[in-house]
Parts: sequence; structure tokens; C-alpha cells
Amino acid sequence: MKLVRKDLEKDNAGQVTLIPEEPEDMWHTYNLLQVGDSLRASTIRKVQTESATGSVGSNRIRTTLTLCVEAIDFDSQACQLRVKGTNIQENEYVKMGAYHTIELEPNRQFTLAKKQWDSVVLERIEQACDPAWSADVAAVVMQEGLAHVCLVTPSMTLTRAKVEVNIPRKRKGNCSQHDRALERFYEQVVQAIQRHINFEVVKCVLVASPGFVREQFCDYMFQQAVKTDNKLLLENRSKFLQVHSSSGHKYALKEALCDPAVTSRLSDTKAAGEVKALDDFYKMLQHEPDRAFYGLKHVEKANEAMAIDTLLISDELFRHQDVATRARYVKLVDSVRENMGTVRIFSSLHVSGEQLGQLTGVAAILRFPVAELSDQEDESSSEED
Repeated sequence: MKLVRKDLEKDNAGQVTLIPEEPEDMWHTYNLLQVGDSLRASTIRKVQTESATGSVGSNRIRTTLTLCVEAIDFDSQACQLRVKGTNIQENEYVKMGAYHTIELEPNRQFTLAKKQWDSVVLERIEQACDPAWSADVAAVVMQEGLAHVCLVTPSMTLTRAKVEVNIPRKRKGNCSQHDRALERFYEQVVQAIQRHINFEVVKCVLVASPGFVREQFCDYMFQQAVKTDNKLLLENRSKFLQVHSSSGHKYALKEALCDPAVTSRLSDTKAAGEVKALDDFYKMLQHEPDRAFYGLKHVEKANEAMAIDTLLISDELFRHQDVATRARYVKLVDSVRENMGTVRIFSSLHVSGEQLGQLTGVAAILRFPVAELSDQEDESSSEED
């Protein structure tokens, strides 16, 4: 993301002009936009024209519109963002108050104005404009006959290809059908890797599977690469890292990212940090439940006691339509930081973010046990009885 201009007043009202440069930036833009914001961008509008003879024709004209945002639609697979709203600035082609949809896309500048730019939104702009945040990882999660080729960016886990091949069972004295099907499966996975993984950006390719599937696949891939003199795969051989997973389904990627060998290799990526934080939370919940809270009410109580060491919160909560509810989450994040706690904002498009979403989207690892909260609740409920 490229920051062109930033005009903020003392009360944090103002506007920011940005140019999204990669598909990843569209996800950041989606998280910046809120209903009620003002969005200015160029768009194409179909305009009807009437000639001197009275014949009516229509032309597609590029014009710049300023919309009051009413609805936001994000397609995570295509990384496309559509923003619907009413025109709030005079335009020769579009009447004031007329509805229009602007489709934001990479390399097209837009200006976003807000009545209040909070700390979470400003931090996201900082991250999006910092190239160090785009340390990417690719993963191939596989089992016999099923493979998912994924890209793990700082904000999303994107499934780029799914390969399914029916593998017949081995039969006594005849394994040829099984071996041929397996070879066909491996070949399709290799093609998917070459098609969807950009080795100039990707630091590491995880190959995860149960059993010996990953070893057999990697042996096959590099033997074929030597035979066909595939320089792309041979030059990037050191980037492939084999790890264990329980299956070839996408959710097994979390196990692969938890592997200590992977954690050390990917220590500087946001995705690995999220997985480790969630893993630490579950361990704490199991061994010291008084130091692991989840749910907004419980986490706020722990924050009042200045007990939060690490706050885990989903970015989905900051897209809440209700301004007061959103402000409550922002206040919690700011307060934890003021109290020298660590805040990890999870992406709802990551596997770890999905899991955090099942725990209400907000959780905390505490510096010290806080048992009073559950005791207070027990007392209040007994009083009511």
C-alpha cells in the first residue's frame, strides 16, 4: 500500500489518500472502510445521451465520485472490493443522492474521509504501508489423493488450488494402478505449486502431510525437476520445509504452523505469531484457567485489574456496524497498550483467526491469576436466587 497524503485534524477527523498495490492491500482497505465514511475514487458510469435528432445512446464515462458509504462487499478469493453508497458531491453525470457502486482495485487511488480515525485504523495503515509486513509463506497441505496449495500472507490464508485424484488401493501382486494414480496426483500438485507460488516473494514453502506422503512427494518433485531441468524448483529447493499434519485439509495448516521447526523459520511473520499466541492461550486455559479469559465482559474486568499481558482480538470486531460497540473494542486495545500489555489483532481470514472467532473473538493471557470475577458471578447469582 502506498500512502499518498494524510490530512488529520487535532480531533482525529480528516482524510487519507492511498493506492493499493497488491491484492493483500484490498483486505486492508476492507478493514479501513466503515458505513458512514466518505469515499472518493474514479469509477465508470453508464450515461445516456440524446442527440440533436432525438436519438438516445449510452456511453461509458470515467468520472470521479464521492460516496457516503452504505454497504461494503469483499470477495476474499478474487480480492475485489465493492462499495455502495449515495453521491454526496456535485457531479455532471451523477445526481446528488443517487446510488452508485465503486469497485476498488489495485493501483487505483482513492481518498477516504472519516469523522474519527481511531488508533486501530491508523495502525492498520502503518502496517499496510510498511513492506516488512509482507513476509509471505506458502503451504502445501496434503494426504494421498487430496492437496491444498495455500498462500499465508500477513492477513489471510488463501487457498489457491485444490487437487483431488482418486487413488485405488494397492492389491496383492498388482500395485501399478495405485502407483500410476499417485504419480498423476503428484504431477498435478507440482503444476499447482509452479502456477500459484511466486518464489520471488515467498520465503518458505511448507509441505505438510500425515505419514510419509510429504517425503514421497518431495522426492518425486525434485527427481522430476532434475530430469526436466526445472531451474525454478531446483534453485528454490532450500525454501521447502517438510512438517507433519494430521490430514490434507486446510484446517490442518494450523498444526503445521505450530511445529517448532516452522516457528523458528517463520519467526518474523505475523501468521506464525498469531498461531503461537493462540497456542499459548489454550495451554494457559488448560493449566492455569484463572490466567486465561475470553469474552468481552471477562476480558474488560481483567483489564480493569491491569492484569492483561497479551490481548488476542479479531479484526472482525472492528468492522462492527454499531459505532459505540466498535469504540468499546478500540478503547480496550488502547487501554491494554497503556498498561504495557501486548495486543495481537488476528485476521478473521486466517485459520487461527477463525478459531479465535469461535471464542467470541476476544481473549486474554493474564500476568497473574484473577479468580475474583468468577467468584463475584457466583455470589451475584446466589443472591438473585
